Amino acid sequence: MSKHTVRFTVDLTINQNQFDAFEAIAQTMIAGTQKEPGALGYDWCLSSDRKRCRIVETYADQIAVLAHLTSPVVRELVPKLLQSSSLNRFEVYGDPGPKAAEILAGVGAEIFPLWRGLNR
Repeated sequence: MSKHTVRFTVDLTINQNQFDAFEAIAQTMIAGTQKEPGALGYDWCLSSDRKRCRIVETYADQIAVLAHLTSPVVRELVPKLLQSSSLNRFEVYGDPGPKAAEILAGVGAEIFPLWRGLNR
């Protein structure tokens, strides 16, 4: 991870009998995030029983993080996603910047600033 890159991992449990609704919102969120130039990765991983989902997000820098957090994908679609799932864990890796950190703290995200590492 470069010193400017920021990653999120978001763990969700999909509500019983809500997979189809969850999947429809996920597809819309992916399409919206794909339009964000600073969104480098937005991967949704699903458990084999289709009950748990982990979203792995990668942003180029603090500007890209704030752009995503204030976008319609987050403002409008995340509340809909949480009607069909529940948030278990939200972790942020890297420095999202002060404004984004404030927003993230408000939703219970735990931030892990980059300490040491290697990136190529």
